[in-house]
Amino acid sequence: MAREVQIREQTIRLGQLLKLSGVVDSGSDVKALLASVPLAVNGEPETRRGRQLHDGDVVRVEGEELVVSVDTGESRSAG
Repeated sequence: MAREVQIREQTIRLGQLLKLSGVVDSGSDVKALLASVPLAVNGEPETRRGRQLHDGDVVRVEGEELVVSVDTGESRSAG
């Protein structure tokens, strides 16, 4: 099952997303993870921690899918 990861800006770097989602504890762990674990962005292999991700991008790592979602604040005021 995919897990939505809310971001505040229009883009986020892959390394930042991995930290925000709790896949890694720190930035120094990102490089090691990318070197040792297959990771895909939108179904394509990716090894660059600086890869820019946008709303709707899907990152698959260690059997988990993370979906990038821009938090516009509208969901809080709706309802």
